[in-house]
Amino acid sequence: MKILVTGADGFVGSNLVRELLKRGHDVVAFIHHGQHPHTIEDLPITFIHGDVLHPDTIHQAMQGCDGLVHSAAHLGVWPYFSEIQRKVNIDGTRNVMEAALEHGLKRIVFIGTANSYGFGNRQNPGDETRPYNSGHYGLGYMDTKREAQDLVLSMVKERGLPAVVVNPTFMFGPYADVSGARQMIDRIYHGKMAGYTPGGRNYVAVKDVCVGIANALERATPGSCYLLGNQNMSYKEIFEAIAEVLGVAPPKAAIPGFVVRLFGLAVTAIARLKGKAPQISYRMCRISLDENFYTPAKAIRELDLPQTPIKIAIKETFDWLKENGKLKIENGG
Repeated sequence: MKILVTGADGFVGSNLVRELLKRGHDVVAFIHHGQHPHTIEDLPITFIHGDVLHPDTIHQAMQGCDGLVHSAAHLGVWPYFSEIQRKVNIDGTRNVMEAALEHGLKRIVFIGTANSYGFGNRQNPGDETRPYNSGHYGLGYMDTKREAQDLVLSMVKERGLPAVVVNPTFMFGPYADVSGARQMIDRIYHGKMAGYTPGGRNYVAVKDVCVGIANALERATPGSCYLLGNQNMSYKEIFEAIAEVLGVAPPKAAIPGFVVRLFGLAVTAIARLKGKAPQISYRMCRISLDENFYTPAKAIRELDLPQTPIKIAIKETFDWLKENGKLKIENGG
């Protein structure tokens, strides 16, 4: 197939393009105007620069395509809500899907986020049937991604859009340039992580996510939704795993919930006074207190989602960051 990938130079996109090429697909990379696609510039693919808010550029990119993976999104969590995020994540998704219908694309994958489903605990993790319960965090990113997902699924039901939804959890792996994985590894490597909070997340290798996306593109039934994840781990467990791979000491202090909240309030207040985004806001601190745990059982069963050990994915992240000068290496090590 000839496949258009929006956001092709992002964390997921950079790995996905390579997975699609490995399978023999032709790839058209849709890159935002003015952005240089460093992570994929040497690959044998077609580059189209445009904007999901400019339908004419989307139509240009879709010429002759059979499939689509819509990965482009506004990922910001500060400020909590912004008009541009709503436009990109909702209106941009609508523009892309309308164009896909007009061009008669046969296979479509929309990349959402795991938090579009209700999370659970280790004994009873969230799955694709759980209603959205992250609205109380008050983050525009989560709300707009869920709204965009609902838009896609309504177009499947009402207009025959041949789309599948995939929802990755927290990812580790190469090309993690501006991801949360890079920040987490950087802080633990340089001893800047003060401790661990009571909550946790589900973690997965980005390469496994891309296998799941490619399999969904090739064979999943339109309207299907899949959580792409692997292992549920507390923050204590993931920090210890990262520290072991990096060869450094893990954060040892358990930070009580009330301290986390007070810290979040303080740094958020300072950020507002300075007009500068904080490294972690009050609402992100609230998330760190919860167990955002999910099960990928459906994707394992129906998409043959691989389950690469998380420590391998951590090492791949660390190696790529080192090799590409994204980490300050202490003592020349």
